[in-house]
Amino acid sequence: MFVKTGDNVQVIAGKDKGKTGTVVQAFPKTNKVTVKGVNMIKKHQKPSQTEPNGGIKDVEAPLDASNVKVVSAAEEAATKKSTKTEDKEK
Repeated sequence: MFVKTGDNVQVIAGKDKGKTGTVVQAFPKTNKVTVKGVNMIKKHQKPSQTEPNGGIKDVEAPLDASNVKVVSAAEEAATKKSTKTEDKEK
């Protein structure tokens, strides 16, 4: 996975295509990332001791890492990272 926590990324596919944000959390085993302010879903929260009112909350859902590109702060352009193998070595 080429995206790490804290990277600025741009979404290249899905309902939030074109939006940019910062990676809050990365899940390398499932190849997913959570981006701040992107892919928001409604979560129905039951009342509990910590949240006595409960209600409907907006929560960021994970995106597949292949649907984001890293945005370079210096260039102001999105680039897709990849690796190339030569002679069976990275």
